[in-house]
Amino acid sequence: MSDATKHPASRRCLVTGGAGFIGSHLVERLLSRGDHVTVVDDLSTGRDSNLPPSAPGLRFVRAGLSQTLPTLASEVAAGQEPFHEVYHLAAAVGVKLVIDDPIGSIETNVAQTGELLRFVQRACPRAALLIASSSEVYGKSDRIPFREDDDVTYGPTTKSRWSYACSKAIDEYLALAYHQQHGLRVVIARFFNTVGPRQVGDYGMVLPRFVEAALAGTPIIVHGDGRQTRCFCDVRDVASVLPRMLGEPACVGRVFNLGGDRSISMIDLARAVKTTLSSSSEVRLIPYDQAYSGAFEDLRQREPDLTRLRAAVGFEPTFTLERTIADLAQHLRSGAAQTSSGIEGSVR
Repeated sequence: MSDATKHPASRRCLVTGGAGFIGSHLVERLLSRGDHVTVVDDLSTGRDSNLPPSAPGLRFVRAGLSQTLPTLASEVAAGQEPFHEVYHLAAAVGVKLVIDDPIGSIETNVAQTGELLRFVQRACPRAALLIASSSEVYGKSDRIPFREDDDVTYGPTTKSRWSYACSKAIDEYLALAYHQQHGLRVVIARFFNTVGPRQVGDYGMVLPRFVEAALAGTPIIVHGDGRQTRCFCDVRDVASVLPRMLGEPACVGRVFNLGGDRSISMIDLARAVKTTLSSSSEVRLIPYDQAYSGAFEDLRQREPDLTRLRAAVGFEPTFTLERTIADLAQHLRSGAAQTSSGIEGSVR
């Protein structure tokens, strides 16, 4: 069944964190199909330059979600049409940010998700709602690949590294409870290492750090022994499947892994960046205790089982890692040029 038969001709969509890396690509996707899109983002980690400068149907609210939801609820109560689709992508992102500010990360992830769920229940009860979760939810599980119904194991509460995993797990519990108790059309997506254009390395994201170093000719720093493996998926593949997940009844009330399922070690990823960009950078290993303050635990492997997502919407990633590296490098080069010209970071 096509999207047109499932939804109104002109959908109203809300995207929290829509000026961020994944959110901005999703916003472009929604606008391209003719939706009216409201973006709420306080730009704490997002950038307004990620959004199209003038797009029919786009409303950008630069504010925190807690401050904005009462206004949106009042607009609906006053006769504004409720949102048909809600994508909740606003969250604390990146290992570095979580370690540097565990209080803010926990409060952002848990409190804002609760507020959004209450808003949807009261103001837009028929809306389809996507909650962005994370592969971190699996914690220290050693079962490979990760399956959505696997048990999870976390480290002690004295290690803040695991607070992000717990906060995203609580988000999932809340969302599923709203589905069970109030009938909300909730879909949960556990993201696995989404990468691509507009991603920055400021918050510990590995691929942009590697690419930035390769472009600058400085050492590409790999933490640990470099043999830990991850699976990467281009943000454009991710953004394209999210609306399909909300439009598929079989996805409602369920959790889905979302990412690629081809593993690569961090040392090989660094070498792939170096080769793809013809960089002179050396690849250098450093221990975790030099990269992060205090003891840091990392997973040796992180690989999703995509069986459930493939069965529901036929998902298959299309972008190669080499294409993603090249496109990310091109974006970083253009961003540097814009910054030097005084364009980057302007507020509309």
